[in-house]
Amino acid sequence: MKKNSLLQKLEISKKEFLEISKSIIQPNIISDQKKYKILLKKYVTLEKIVFLYEKYKKRLASLKEVDFILENDSDVEMKELATTEKYKILENLSSIEKESYNLLFSSKKESETEDDRRAVIVELRSGTGGDEACIFVEDILRMYTMYFKKSGWKYKIIHAQKGGIKGYKEIILDINGEKGVYGNLKFESGVHRVQRIPKTESQGRVHTSAITVAVLPKVKDIEVNINLSDIKKDTFRSSGSGGQHVNKTESAVRLTHIPSKITVECQEERSQHKNFEKAISVLRSRIYQNEKEKRLRKISIKRKSLVSTGDRSIKIRTYNYPTNRVTDHRIHKSIYNLAGFMNGNIQEMINLLKFFENK
Repeated sequence: MKKNSLLQKLEISKKEFLEISKSIIQPNIISDQKKYKILLKKYVTLEKIVFLYEKYKKRLASLKEVDFILENDSDVEMKELATTEKYKILENLSSIEKESYNLLFSSKKESETEDDRRAVIVELRSGTGGDEACIFVEDILRMYTMYFKKSGWKYKIIHAQKGGIKGYKEIILDINGEKGVYGNLKFESGVHRVQRIPKTESQGRVHTSAITVAVLPKVKDIEVNINLSDIKKDTFRSSGSGGQHVNKTESAVRLTHIPSKITVECQEERSQHKNFEKAISVLRSRIYQNEKEKRLRKISIKRKSLVSTGDRSIKIRTYNYPTNRVTDHRIHKSIYNLAGFMNGNIQEMINLLKFFENK
């Protein structure tokens, strides 16, 4: 989180706190118990935020003093003391930032939209980096499935295309849950970049690879009406799971929507009919998402949204293994616990993205 952006939010909260402080003692507010309780609850939360705001400003002032000593003082012992103090201040600032964010997010959280409550289709595809990109698709798949488990969501693999040596060139998932699945996962759409030493690298050099993630809200047939005459259907032998049966029959399905030129494949089921149904579901979601992205692009011209621009070609995140760091470029936030992140602990980053989208 950028310090300037956080300070602006804290300043706004302080102004709001001062306004509520005046309002809450007015007789007409006190007599309206419903309104009074709402304002009192807000007052208590804002009071905590203002306390952190004052504390934050003092620590920033201390940091400025320490930096001045480091830049201008020639005394070695003073510089050593200043360096030690600076680390303490930075650690304290980080703690205040996290606490401030949690309070701000809880006080400013907006209600879910209809789309936010939807189930989703998630598509992972390897990009630049060859075999290493395919391996990273598998790593991200594992990260998401662990996150789904923590969230109490269920998922099914609709389509999978194996990589050359290991991993996947492409994998499509169907995710369902009681809580807002799309509301959390929509921020994952975009290019995910990995920087690490591949297992196949004998010289120990760090390579950069990339994959793309697309998160599509699931829609009903009444929301997106697909004319069957606009669909070209091809069948082929599956290369996926299912034993010998799938290799002997043309159970896999490829659908092409002629007007939009969108193509969908599904081969995970033994039945051609079931694969067709799943492919239609993915196709419907892609058509819906295409229309939604067109609207978002128009909106983003007027409103410089940090996250939901609808452009899946944007690099959104870097996973840097040598520094144990994952960075989201949209909000300039780094988490120095890559192992934990890859084990499905991604909610902190998602919450930050939600916060910035709603600010």
